[in-house]
Amino acid sequence: MSRSMDVREHFGEIDIYLFDQLLKGRIRPGMRILDAGCGRGRNLVFFLREGYDVFAVDRSPEAVEEVRKLAAGIHSREQEERFRCEPIEKLSFANDTFDFVICSAVLHFAENDKHFGEMVGELWRVLKPGGVLFTRLASGIGMEALMRPLGGGRYSLPDGSERYLADAAQLHRLTERLHGQFLEPLKTVQVEGLRCMTTWCLKKPHILFFDPIEEGTGESIQGEPPGGKGEESQ
Repeated sequence: MSRSMDVREHFGEIDIYLFDQLLKGRIRPGMRILDAGCGRGRNLVFFLREGYDVFAVDRSPEAVEEVRKLAAGIHSREQEERFRCEPIEKLSFANDTFDFVICSAVLHFAENDKHFGEMVGELWRVLKPGGVLFTRLASGIGMEALMRPLGGGRYSLPDGSERYLADAAQLHRLTERLHGQFLEPLKTVQVEGLRCMTTWCLKKPHILFFDPIEEGTGESIQGEPPGGKGEESQ
């Protein structure tokens, strides 16, 4: 009799909405994956176990060290180059490096509109044409009357936290200006009127466009033409 699979051991504490992307076949073996804002690697356990080409960044040295230990416990591949301590708005990877970019519960830590735009721009820059950007972020969708504005796109929420909050119109405008393709509609989960989280999942076009995007609205996408930044990661 075969031993039943330990789901938590195999998948870790993976974001259920990222797991949904697996079920839909959008993340496949052989893909090069970046977890941007990886924390301690809760979303990486499955990909490491299954031998995906995994890279990750976080601005916390302690978090990056934990991810290196996690990966080393699964296989002996060299970790230093793959798991880097750096902010999302200044990624050291070359343009068009990754097939799938994960950014789960990170973008709402943006300091203001400009910072938000820089982070999104870097995620888009390192994504290959035809690749997928998966983000989950706090938003104000459906909670407009319960938020207290602090300026620069940041708000105080009923749960006592302070977050940068995008709204549906902003995410649609950004998607249009990136020439991205929605893989599914925006999906927002509200938690008892305390906070809400939105899933924003896009495909990058195979034909690249470089449209100017206004600053000061959270829509200032920073980027360079291919070859303009970073080192090629092997």
